[in-house]
Amino acid sequence: MAAQWTEQGGERCRVFAGVWAIFGHGNVAALGEALHAARDVLPTFRAHNEQAMGHAAVAYAKALQRRRMMACTTSIGPGATNLVTAAAVAHVNRLPLLLLPGDVFASRAPDPVLQQIEDFGDGLVTANDCLRPVSRYFDRITRPAQLPGAFSRAMQVLTDPASCGPVTLALCQDVQAEAHDWPRSFFEERMWVARRPPPDARELAQAAQLVRTARRPLLICGGGVLYSEAGAVLGAFCERHGVPSCETQAGKSALAASHPLNLGGIGVTGTTAANTLAAEADVIVAVGTRLTDFTTGSAALFAKGRRIVALNVQPFDAAKLDALPMVADAREGLARLSGELEGWVAPGAWTARAHGALAGWLRTAASFTAPAAPVALPSDAQVIGAVQRAAAPSDIVVCAAGGLPGELHRHWQAGQPGGYHLEYGYSCMGYEIAGALGVKLAHPERDVIVMVGDGSYLMLNSEIATSVRLDARLIVVLLDNGGFGCIERLQHSTGNASFNNLRAGRTPAVDLVAHACSLGALGRAVKSTAELESAIAAARRADRTSVIVIATDPAASTNAGGCWWDVPIPEVSARAEIREAREEYSAALGRRTDEA
Repeated sequence: MAAQWTEQGGERCRVFAGVWAIFGHGNVAALGEALHAARDVLPTFRAHNEQAMGHAAVAYAKALQRRRMMACTTSIGPGATNLVTAAAVAHVNRLPLLLLPGDVFASRAPDPVLQQIEDFGDGLVTANDCLRPVSRYFDRITRPAQLPGAFSRAMQVLTDPASCGPVTLALCQDVQAEAHDWPRSFFEERMWVARRPPPDARELAQAAQLVRTARRPLLICGGGVLYSEAGAVLGAFCERHGVPSCETQAGKSALAASHPLNLGGIGVTGTTAANTLAAEADVIVAVGTRLTDFTTGSAALFAKGRRIVALNVQPFDAAKLDALPMVADAREGLARLSGELEGWVAPGAWTARAHGALAGWLRTAASFTAPAAPVALPSDAQVIGAVQRAAAPSDIVVCAAGGLPGELHRHWQAGQPGGYHLEYGYSCMGYEIAGALGVKLAHPERDVIVMVGDGSYLMLNSEIATSVRLDARLIVVLLDNGGFGCIERLQHSTGNASFNNLRAGRTPAVDLVAHACSLGALGRAVKSTAELESAIAAARRADRTSVIVIATDPAASTNAGGCWWDVPIPEVSARAEIREAREEYSAALGRRTDEA
């Protein structure tokens, strides 16, 4: 692992920045000894939760555009199965993550060994098989001689832009301790440079021909633009051809929010500007996006008869929604498509319409993010406005689940590439703080601001203590709306009664400030958005992680922007509210069918 090298920012550096480890009987004696011996070239970090250290490793790779990565090792049993959620995050988001869980004895001498899962009909099954469906490559090392081949395949997957994702090498614990004479070549240094495949000439020509017919073109900027470091090329494409752009959660920040053709977020959590033009566009150029239901409004947002050019390094994604595929690296593909479109510019009226729609949206958004009245509980949007006013252009905001990602997608104004770090492919509660730790390790020179709801915070907060121990200072803005406010609102919107989401009146009050302090952080409660801005300024000067708690309104959300999302409503119910919601849902389904 220490012999694998890459380039980051023009500098030569190791592919693996370190290994997260929680030791147990399945990995401490052998793999632990090896990590101790290599600690000068391959640092080992200890976390408090296996899922959390997986999130930190995933976030680290995402923050560095997949150029560098980390590994995670656990013992067998619960340590290994705790990795499944983090592996799913990496799998969905196409991010590299090397998992090295311990496994059973290959010799089967102790059978079963402590924590071993026994399948009555399959002697080959172990707990690590849970990782198969969320791994791009899975292997179990039952003999030392298998390691070179397995590791080579692992590196190919981890560094390939098309197949990138999590790799699991399950290490039988007795095999970990065996001596073996591997070939000298196994330990030779190797350089891994990101591949940039150009588009096929025929696909490029077809894409250019289709775009030239467009009267209302629109570009969608996905996460692949960031991974390809193609933001500048995308911006130049928009300017040269007068094409407005909108952004997915993963693609946000690739193009500066201040760019006059950046309409902001698209889809269910998008802006009115982006969604209005998306519903009218006749040709859509989707760059580096998986075209998920949140981006496409459950395949109902785009106009009937629209055509899609899907520029993606992965053929699987380039073929979605009957798109015309252009399989290529985002930067290479955009540059060559622009060259093929020499002299072509979108109609001026369409570009002017984009400018007008954006100006209108910014006025609307400002009304939602303005400071809250001192006597009222602020909304999430008002808290976001306060954080934005207190933020520096170099700051990185981190979030993952609940209502906050939607509000951030609409309202956050990203100033620099990578300044907006949202895990919304898997929308994983508990990613926020652990992920922010990984981001801070990737960018120690930048302030990392975590925005997290009390639901996610209470689910996974242990890495606050790790951030303090590693001197990785975070600024955590904790919005307390008394439970799962986002799902409470969704519950109401589908006609359901309030049930099992908010904790108010059901449990004793939770002292979130005291809890944060108990983990070694600085804790503070604020009562207004103005006080929040001052608290963030103080947190910048602090010597360790700060957790700033602010109570928010669980019912308030931005009622502008967005589009329909397919959430099935029961056909039969005793509740009149649900029957009414079902009628609205059926009508929406009919519109989607009509436009398919």
